[in-house]
Amino acid sequence: MRTTMPFRALALLAALCLPAALAAQAPSAAPDAAPRVFVMTMGPGDLVWERFGHNALWVHDPRRGTDVAYNYGMFDFGQENFFRNFALGRMKYWMAGIDAGRTMEHYAAMNRSVTIQELNLTPAQATQLSGFLAWNELPQNTEYLYDYYRDNCSTRVRDALDRVLGGRLRAATDHVPTGTTYRSHTERLTAAGAADVPMFTALMGGLGPAADRPISRWEEMFLPFSLRDRLREMRVPDAAGRMVPLVLSERLAVASTRPPEPAGSPGWLPGYLAAGVALASLLSFLATRAAKSRGARFAFAAVAGLWLVFAGTGGWVLGALWTLTDHAIAYRNENILQLSPLALPLVLFLPALAYGARWAARPAWLLAAAVAALSVLGFVLQPLPGIDQVNGWVIALAMPINLALAWAARRMADGLPARASSPTARVRRAPAPA
Repeated sequence: MRTTMPFRALALLAALCLPAALAAQAPSAAPDAAPRVFVMTMGPGDLVWERFGHNALWVHDPRRGTDVAYNYGMFDFGQENFFRNFALGRMKYWMAGIDAGRTMEHYAAMNRSVTIQELNLTPAQATQLSGFLAWNELPQNTEYLYDYYRDNCSTRVRDALDRVLGGRLRAATDHVPTGTTYRSHTERLTAAGAADVPMFTALMGGLGPAADRPISRWEEMFLPFSLRDRLREMRVPDAAGRMVPLVLSERLAVASTRPPEPAGSPGWLPGYLAAGVALASLLSFLATRAAKSRGARFAFAAVAGLWLVFAGTGGWVLGALWTLTDHAIAYRNENILQLSPLALPLVLFLPALAYGARWAARPAWLLAAAVAALSVLGFVLQPLPGIDQVNGWVIALAMPINLALAWAARRMADGLPARASSPTARVRRAPAPA
């Protein structure tokens, strides 16, 4: 705390002073003075949607004496039907113009860095962009349907810049491969430590094969950091037709004590495999003891029940995302073979079988065998063309457990005591005397 609080105070002071310093450095505005345009790139924060960074377009208008940061990342949990729209993949975001000084003050207080790039636009381009942003802020134009990767705060900034640059940004980046995917970026940005395992598991489980398609530099600019880097590389014609750097100047306006963004995947696959094998081993051991130990029966029913609720609910959610929502990134999700909807009815039969319920033996075995078979199918299909989803994390966790439950169901069913013969079958009538 002794080091963090003074740092934040200095960052906040710098953020508040920057717009004023910019205005002070500018000469007296001529009647036809063009706006100056800056791209603000904010570093990551704590919440999941903050891990990807953020950006905004800052327009300094010398004629009006205004500094407005146009932010395309506005949403409100209190919005009518927000959570319903979120579940259906129909989230409404909007753009708002906010004072640039207040914007930097907010991110400084959150210990998030802010990098400022002044763009080398012609007066006509800067005026065109300023007019478009003012139009976009009008109530009838401000809302848009948000998509995590294809239409977010950063792609909106990218598209606005590409529009005034005459399509040059897209032309320079759309054909250039990155060797990355939407999933690979999501992996590295959402796995900072052990506390992220539940969120990471949900995200990796929910992303379908569309997240594994290789993306271009144009598409990669869904990340504010990537847009910042591509702007550094761009050269554009100035008013005289000479090729000049697009970025006129760049500065770190607000520093942060946070570590830099992760460079690669967390490499957690061995951990998921270890967890799957450990849980499978525990279930197998408890199944061998269930017939003789009350504690083993209870533990097996509890552990198996928790897994089956998790896997079965996950399977139904994946099916719903695919068939009932606009979450296109979750369509055709092969993880439904690992987290099967069939696991949910198995919650009723498998614990009952552990307690010796004969009526549960056949359905428990059939359902458990089906769940295990689907899990193995999802694994053996991996080399086939068109089966290209990167879901090793989920297979490593789920398949050992599903196989163990099928083995346990068979063993416990075979271990049930044989049915006693009916009394009438056991008693024979004595022969009558001759």
